[in-house]
Amino acid sequence: MGFSRIFSGWFRIRTDLSHGRRLFLTVLSFCLPAILWCAVSYVPWIWHPDVKITVAASREGSSTVLTAGDHLPKTYFPKYVNDVREENASEREGSKRKNQKILRQLAPLLVGAGWLDDADGQNDEAIYELWGKLATGEKSLPILNDENLEVVRENWTVLSANSPVFSYKLLPEEPLLKLVPQGKPANPSYLPAPDEVLKTGWKDFTSPPRNDGATMRERYFKSLGIIFRGFLWACLIGVPIGILCGTYSFFSTLFEPFTDFFRYMPAPTFSTLLVAVLAAGDQPKIALVFIGTLPHMILMISKTTRLLDPSLLEAAQTLGAKPGQMIGKVVLPGISPNLYNDLRILLGWAWTWLVIAELIGVKSGLTEVIETQGRFRNFDRVFPVIILIGITGFVTDQILAWFHGILFPWAGKSGRISRAVASFVTWPIRTVAAGARERVLLDELDREARRNQREKLSIEP
Repeated sequence: MGFSRIFSGWFRIRTDLSHGRRLFLTVLSFCLPAILWCAVSYVPWIWHPDVKITVAASREGSSTVLTAGDHLPKTYFPKYVNDVREENASEREGSKRKNQKILRQLAPLLVGAGWLDDADGQNDEAIYELWGKLATGEKSLPILNDENLEVVRENWTVLSANSPVFSYKLLPEEPLLKLVPQGKPANPSYLPAPDEVLKTGWKDFTSPPRNDGATMRERYFKSLGIIFRGFLWACLIGVPIGILCGTYSFFSTLFEPFTDFFRYMPAPTFSTLLVAVLAAGDQPKIALVFIGTLPHMILMISKTTRLLDPSLLEAAQTLGAKPGQMIGKVVLPGISPNLYNDLRILLGWAWTWLVIAELIGVKSGLTEVIETQGRFRNFDRVFPVIILIGITGFVTDQILAWFHGILFPWAGKSGRISRAVASFVTWPIRTVAAGARERVLLDELDREARRNQREKLSIEP
């Protein structure tokens, strides 16, 4: 009985929840996916079908080269480890070149420990010296297990017998032992752990671009430009046509049948044609967003216009309103709140065309990162971009929802979340505006004081 009383307020039919409960459920809707993601990433017994390589090795007769960070199926990893152990125990042909490659197997671990820079991954002198320090216990590398530490010591015994410092000519011909692969349970490569996504995303957005490419900030604003320009052109054409179709049967019969037919044509099928007509710059990308959004905009706005209360139109006609006055004084004010919400929904629709649009012609913007890094299975670099797109769309929508309450106060107030997000985002703008108003007021007071001073001087004898 007590349980039902506690939760009865949460499940009342057609009854709004309190502000506190709505806020709690809104936060929970974001926390639940994050908790699930963390659970499958950090709790070993839940999933983890792969093993992420932490210490890499190679096998004779295999063209596949595994490096630290690569993934192997959990069922295959033990066989891979046993194969390397069997090679170490078997008789093999050795050479200086093969031994040099075995020396460099430690390089990624040494770079990760901060003992070498990225550029020193093939600095044989430094690597050779650190092999000796690990073997003698002068330095320790916690990532290496006891088996690999023993491999390091046995190899150093052979190496140091020939030369205490690196010299390619003095490398032994006797084959060195290979490091035994090590790994840890992990999600598949297409679902990296949250901490990996955060670290890689921060690095990508703060590091300078490679090979004189575009920065992530430049890519981000380029993508924003494509979305908003395509959507703006759709609004300039679709909103007037939609209102006319919803108001006059003539325009409805003229435009809607073909628009309804055209919206079933997949917009990406026009990509080749758009490149041929508009060349391979940003124009075909903007045009694709326009084509993908316009038909749905016309039909949605015409439907919204038809929902206007007919009594308002009848009253205006009775009072002798002309057609232009009907649209400007009755239709537009009457549908404005719902029209604004339609455009919010359609802007979200336009975002769905971003990835396809930026693949037209020359790849650009955020999509180039998604497509390129996804091809190489660097999903820890793909997820931050996807999350950034989602955050941008969500914050934009919440700001627009907040403005709805300001522009159309009679149509309902914006939610607490919308007000909070919009207040945070617009704080710099409001701060600058307040400072500008204060400066204008001070200037006005200063001018008033000087004017009073001049008037005082003019009347004195």
